[in-house]
Amino acid sequence: MCNHYHVTPHRPPGLVGVFIWVGIFQQETPSRQLTRSGSPSWTQAWDSYGVTPRRPPGLVGVLLGVNISQLRTVVIIDYQNLHLVGAGLFEPFKQRHECLVHPVKYAEQVLLTRNHRLDNGEWSATLSKVLVYRGLPSSKHEPKLYARNQAQKSEWERDRKVKVTLRPLKYKYERMANGEKAIDEKGAPIVLSKSEKGIDVLCALALVREAQNPDVDLVILASQDTDLEPALNEALILGKAIIETSSWHVPNRYRSREIRPAFPQKIRNTKMDKSTFLSALDSRDYDIP
Repeated sequence: MCNHYHVTPHRPPGLVGVFIWVGIFQQETPSRQLTRSGSPSWTQAWDSYGVTPRRPPGLVGVLLGVNISQLRTVVIIDYQNLHLVGAGLFEPFKQRHECLVHPVKYAEQVLLTRNHRLDNGEWSATLSKVLVYRGLPSSKHEPKLYARNQAQKSEWERDRKVKVTLRPLKYKYERMANGEKAIDEKGAPIVLSKSEKGIDVLCALALVREAQNPDVDLVILASQDTDLEPALNEALILGKAIIETSSWHVPNRYRSREIRPAFPQKIRNTKMDKSTFLSALDSRDYDIP
C-alpha cells in the first residue's frame, strides 16, 4: 500500500501498519508530492495556486481525527499601513487611536471573508499565527504614545497566536545653523517629522520565511505597500506555500490598491469593506493618564 503512493514502508503492513502508514504518508518527500500511480493526483486541486500541497486529504484525516482539508494560515500585518489606510477610508473624522485595528480580529475577518467567497473544491483557511510589525514611538519624545503601544502589544499577545514586533521610529529634528538640534522652551528637541524605518524589510523577511515553513500552507500579506512587491515575487518563486494578500476596499468609490506580482501569476486578494473594518476594531481603551 505504501509503495502504491511512492513511499517506502518502514514497518510491516496490517492494522498497526495502517496507522504507521499515516505517519509515513505525512512525511515530507524530496518533491513534496505523493501521487497515486496511474490515477489523477490529488495535487490537482492546488494547480490553480501553482504550489505543491504539504498534506494529503482523505483517509489520513479520518484516521487522525483532524480536518486537514483546511489550510494552516499565517497572516503578516504591516500594521501602520493597514491601520492608517483603513482609518482614512472608513473613519476619516476620528482620531487614529480611536479606530485601532485588533490584529486577531482583523485576521479572523480576513479568513471569514476569504472562506465565504471560495468556489467549490477550494480549501478553506484556519488561523495558525498572526505576525504584526509596527513602529514604536520614542519613550523620550512621546512617552504616552510609547506606553500606549507597549500596552497594545501586551494585550494583543495575550492570544498565543500573535507575535508583535516593534521597531523604533526614526525622528527628523529641526537643526540650528551649527548643525545641533534645536530645542523648545522646555529644552526638548524640536521634532519635524517621524517615520517607520525597516518595517517593510521585516515584513518581507517574514513573508519569505513563512512561505518556506513546513507547518504553513497559506501566507496572507496584509499590506498595500508596493515596496513589498519584490518579497511577494520571491515567496511565489519559492513555490512552497500559497501566497495571498488582503486590502481595504470601498465599492464604487475606491479602487483597492493591492500588491500584485511582477510576473503574470494571479494570486487571490481578499477585499475588506467597512463592515469588516468595524468588526476588526479594538474596543479597549488604551489612554494613558
